[in-house]
Amino acid sequence: MFKLAFPRRSRSPFKGRDMVIATMHGKDMVIGPVFEKKLGVIPFLPQDFNTDEFGTFCGEKERQQDALNTCRQKCLRAMELTGANLGIASEGSFGPHPEIFCVPADEEVMVFIDKEQDIEVHARTLSTATNFNRQYVKSWDELQAFAKSAIFPTHSLILRASGRDADFIYKGIGSPARLENYFEELLNKFGGAWVETDMRAHHNPSRMKVIEQVAIQLLASLESCCPQCNSPGFSIKRIERGLPCKRCSSATQSVSAHVYACNKCNYEQVNSYPDGQLTEDPMFCDSCNP
Repeated sequence: MFKLAFPRRSRSPFKGRDMVIATMHGKDMVIGPVFEKKLGVIPFLPQDFNTDEFGTFCGEKERQQDALNTCRQKCLRAMELTGANLGIASEGSFGPHPEIFCVPADEEVMVFIDKEQDIEVHARTLSTATNFNRQYVKSWDELQAFAKSAIFPTHSLILRASGRDADFIYKGIGSPARLENYFEELLNKFGGAWVETDMRAHHNPSRMKVIEQVAIQLLASLESCCPQCNSPGFSIKRIERGLPCKRCSSATQSVSAHVYACNKCNYEQVNSYPDGQLTEDPMFCDSCNP
């Protein structure tokens, strides 16, 4: 049982370099300060960069690839448009938590690319700190109850005629008056409306906080260097499960090791028992507690 300590560079290889942030939804407000302060980069935004071409939360355009590859595409496109050799992008996904049933989750992935050093580092976080939800409503009282649970009006809402309707849709609703007016219009035309949380970052402070968390997580990876080639970004590549049950020694689903890897030279190190546990409680064992 041990905690790995990796070398850190005394001088940042990123200091004074321009870093493009691939966003049009205000993510630079939380990403920029984190990287500017710690890495010494000069963050900036691309002009006329439409991230909706990679997919939208509202369904006008479906995301064609998974979150990580979409994130990478956004980052590379912004770098291509601006000529920057440093870039960063993030991508969010929302839905049920994979382990905590009936609880919504926000999964954020962030990618940092340095063409000069030929490195790519990414980080991922899963958070239950989200207001993600949608519901069909047929009365103002129902809509008000939903709005309250969705932390409206600090968090914007979306109204639409049907579940995937792109013709009658109102996004970025941040005032009670606008919410009532749009709802009355849809109610009169269709007898009800779908209401959902607007998950675009600049309309959702809860999501902004999670994006900031993954930015800090990514920064920590960049500050950790590979013990073999000294390249930045020596971080967790995969998690190994199978911590033995304290009673019967059967392998459980609990984490037994973190495997750190270098994205450049592929060197790996295993951090066994990262949580300090050598065995797991029988209540989490499928054999003892099926």
